[in-house]
Amino acid sequence: MRDAPAIAFLIFDGLTPLDFVGPFEVLSRLPGSHTRVVSPTGKAISASGGKLTLGVDCGIADLDAADILVVPGGPGARILMHDAAVTAWVAKIATHAAWTTSVCTGSLILGGAGLLAGMEATTHWAARELLATTGAVPVARRIVEYPRLITAAGVSSGIDMALLLAARVAGEEIAKAIQLRIEYDPQPPFDCGALEKAPAEIRALAASV
Repeated sequence: MRDAPAIAFLIFDGLTPLDFVGPFEVLSRLPGSHTRVVSPTGKAISASGGKLTLGVDCGIADLDAADILVVPGGPGARILMHDAAVTAWVAKIATHAAWTTSVCTGSLILGGAGLLAGMEATTHWAARELLATTGAVPVARRIVEYPRLITAAGVSSGIDMALLLAARVAGEEIAKAIQLRIEYDPQPPFDCGALEKAPAEIRALAASV
């Protein structure tokens, strides 16, 4: 990988904002990094719920290569996992990228691109069964790492994934410095952030929020 990595973020209508913004906050701080925010059409996107519009640098037709590809998730990923143009582009970028990564249901798009067949992968807990239809082996882990490929579980796990990736790319000292700079020191008020920890009534409520 070059000393100044080129990082592409795929965003799309129906994106969950933190899936993108968390990793962007971390990875854009890598020394010398160059980021490109890409959408399927090259137009701005409307994030999940329609309450946030995000601009882009270019469309997938305008970007042929990247050192790092980050594919976030959200409701729109369930559509894009079947979009031939998007999945073909993801597969093309992944062929030569040093790292291909996903957050949350972004793994559905990686699966749709044929990148997870027979491999363990993680995603948002509500999408594990759907992920299995791509040939992946869903696991209830926050991060699953292979050489050149990382999948992260739901939403907030994208920050953890990005810090791990920062360490792989630039070393642990840089990653720890980024962690301190963004003051990432999780101390949640509740211990209910994983499906396996949540009681039945909270699991039911989570589907509606």
